Amino acid sequence: MNRACFIAAARYRRPMYGSNHPLAIPRVSLTQDLIAAYDALRPEEFVTARKAADAELQWFHTAEYVNAFKRAEALGRVAPSTRARHALGTLENPYFAQFFTTPATAAGASIQAAEAVLEGRIGFNPAGGMHHARADRAQGFCFFNDPVLGILRLKRAGLRVLYVDIDAHHGDGVEEAFLDDPDVFTLSLHMDTAYAYPYRGGRFRDSAPQAAYTSLNLPLPRGTTDAEYRLVWQEAFPRVLGKFRPEAVFLLAGTDAIGYDPLGKLALTTQGWLAVCADVLRDAPRHADGSARLLATGGGGYHPLVVARAWTGLWGLLSGRELPAALPAAGAAALRESGWDLDEDEAHFAQFFMSRLDADPPLAAPRPEIVQLARAVAEHPYFRHG
Repeated sequence: MNRACFIAAARYRRPMYGSNHPLAIPRVSLTQDLIAAYDALRPEEFVTARKAADAELQWFHTAEYVNAFKRAEALGRVAPSTRARHALGTLENPYFAQFFTTPATAAGASIQAAEAVLEGRIGFNPAGGMHHARADRAQGFCFFNDPVLGILRLKRAGLRVLYVDIDAHHGDGVEEAFLDDPDVFTLSLHMDTAYAYPYRGGRFRDSAPQAAYTSLNLPLPRGTTDAEYRLVWQEAFPRVLGKFRPEAVFLLAGTDAIGYDPLGKLALTTQGWLAVCADVLRDAPRHADGSARLLATGGGGYHPLVVARAWTGLWGLLSGRELPAALPAAGAAALRESGWDLDEDEAHFAQFFMSRLDADPPLAAPRPEIVQLARAVAEHPYFRHG
């Protein structure tokens, strides 16, 4: 069994993001309930998430932004000037109870996950993964960029960090934060921004100035399947590992690349998604005792039944457990109690309550554009020079 810790807080059971928002759904709490149904979390593996200190938030975020955020929670509303300056309290990034404290806790948990790595454990913060936030503004449902903060904690310990983002959306905020940092490399597989949020950046040949490559973006077409994703992944991930030689890996494990997600446009199965996570765990750099120098967070994911099943499977991998595919009765009941019914008339819906995995998709040859992208990876200047 791996030495891993699951970092969460009771506050994640409270309503967040108001109402009628894609993230106003149970995610971390439902994942915990499903893990508990599998009896797969020992007390010593659970770590209570703490709120990040202002000074920690200001490793990346501006003092003006942090203070404006705190004032909004104290006032119980967002002032128009704050909304205009920092994109707080908008429809995209709405006000809700504990407006500052809850995202600051998710940010603190990613710092804790990084510290777990420094202590020789694997850290998992499912509430993290807010990869769109900028230093002075909220963006794309993201208030504090906890991946940046977690990476900065590892860097403070002198580690070179590989950031692997398998969320369906481009990890633009993290890439931008480290674009000129030779000790951080960002690898992002995502929906092509020609058709998907954030609608800019994320191109295959984006790089830092002077060809000092610190990122590799792999934009994927609609409907990318397990086999197509894997073709691109197997060309890119081993090459980046071999070239960059990280001392720790940060995995952002958004589940919106799984085909049933209402905001995603890719077509991975849960088992295909987990296979990618398993590769990262297997190939991550090691401590002297052989344990992985790896931390993982959540990210996007807007179908609670998909999220809970996928993150439960990820916890099984990280903690070294062989979880049965069949859902325990208590787990199926927890999923039903979530009240999710947006796709209950679809043929796949019943599978959500029987197994943590999906039905296997039909086999099909990868499309030419996927084959072309996979071949282009080997020709990327980052791998051909230096």
